[in-house]
Amino acid sequence: MTDAPETGKLELPQGTLDLLILKALSLEAQHGWAISERIRQVSSAALQIPQGSLYPALHRLERRGWIKAKWGESENNRRAKFYELTRTGRHQLESETDAWRRLTVAVRLVLEMR
Repeated sequence: MTDAPETGKLELPQGTLDLLILKALSLEAQHGWAISERIRQVSSAALQIPQGSLYPALHRLERRGWIKAKWGESENNRRAKFYELTRTGRHQLESETDAWRRLTVAVRLVLEMR
């Protein structure tokens, strides 16, 4: 990840957005804006997902069978598409989380070498 000093925001490494979306959906179904808002809040605003990246990622995850969508009503009484994890998506989240943890440990070891 590179830090953008002027804003304090972080750029996501390739493939990380899918993992973050799956994690955001792991507790409950959410609509797109709520997913991006949750990621922003939990990351203390360091991660902000533009809609131009979020919705293509949601459609990609849906095509892969990792999430499914259904129409519902948002908290402000607007029609919205709600996304939720499928069983395959839960397995994918576990697999990607494990891989991410192994990768970050390995990178940390290299960065801390003396």
